[in-house]
Order: sequence, then C-alpha cells, then structure tokens
Amino acid sequence: MSEQDSLIYTNAVFDKSAAKLSQCPTDIIREVAFAGRSNAGKSSALNTLTGQKKLARTSKTPGRTQLINFFRLGESKLALVDLPGYGFAKVPVKLKNEWQKELETYLNRRQALCGLVLLMDIRHPLKEFDNAMLDWALEAGMPIHLLLTKSDKLKRGPAQSTLLKVRKAVKDLGGLVSVQTFSSHNGEGLRELEKRLNSWLTAPLLAEDTQAPHDQV
Repeated sequence: MSEQDSLIYTNAVFDKSAAKLSQCPTDIIREVAFAGRSNAGKSSALNTLTGQKKLARTSKTPGRTQLINFFRLGESKLALVDLPGYGFAKVPVKLKNEWQKELETYLNRRQALCGLVLLMDIRHPLKEFDNAMLDWALEAGMPIHLLLTKSDKLKRGPAQSTLLKVRKAVKDLGGLVSVQTFSSHNGEGLRELEKRLNSWLTAPLLAEDTQAPHDQV
C-alpha cells in the first residue's frame, strides 16, 4: 500500500489468530493493538471502527477473546490487533497466567507494533490494569491512545468531566499519551479514533520498516 493520509478501515478482514509471538503474521509492517479489561467494549469498538458487526466477536460473557487476533487492512501489510481482554472470567489461574505471559512477550518484542489503543469504560477509568499498561508504554516509548468507551452511558457534562480528569491524570506522561471519549452505540469519537490510527499507520516509513518484522521468540 502506498503512503496516504487516511486508511479505509471498513476493508479490514480477519487474517489469523496467534497464541504466542512466534505464530504472529511475519509480513505485517505496522500494526496497532487494542487492549483493555474484558468489559471495556473492545470488540464493539473494533466492529464500529470497521463497520462490521461480527468482525471481532462480542459476547455477554467477558473474556471470550483468548488469542491475539489479527485483522489485515485489505491486502496491505497493515493490521489492527485484538489482544486478549484482561480479567478473564471463569478461567483457571494457571491458564490466565500463561495468557498474561504471552501478552507481555507480544508487547515487548513485536517489532511491527507502532501504537496501542487502551480501552476503558468511561464510568470506571484508570484501574490497576490500565495504569500498568500506561507504565509499560511509557517505559517502552510506545504511543498510547486512551479510549473512554460507552460515553453514551453518561450525560455530556459528566462525560466531559471524566475526560478532563483522565487527561489531567496522564498529562505528566508526556506526548506519548492521548485521550478521547468514544461510543460504539452512536459512533461518537469515531473520526477522532481514525485520525489517531492514521497518524500511526501512515507515518513515513523508515528503511527498516520496509522489511518483514523479525520478532524475537
């Protein structure tokens, strides 16, 4: 795909699922990962972004996403990645620990990863997992975009108040962190999210980016 100012997210197609880093697609040049607690509305946000009701699985039972799922943008070497939700329901501790280990490996070693969208319910922002992800992103120098989901659940005043509080809480983390409100129900914030993804995925390619990623395993 040639460089362009915007991308068409509605042409996203499922590429593959991976249980560990070594199973991830090897030809992806750039990808943005979506992470969040199991009840943050991650699958719904991905479906809204891509205009496809069933691209990312949604369930009334949190934690159904147990693998790293790759959605390629058309025939390009760009992808959106659905990471396992944190706080898996009704899952043995041993298995949960294995997933967490593989997730950490992906975040630390996946060379194609160029940005992270961290989703959190606007009514319950900045929980322990969210803060841990922020700390990791800061240490890794990874751009991170906070998506305050389910904004339609609050009236405009309280929603804007929460947005300002979260921005204030992360302002000392520098320019790597950005924040917005979002609703899969009415599409609020969709264009803003698209612009953020475009800025990551269509930035001028470096020479090393033109090669397929060689991730450590």
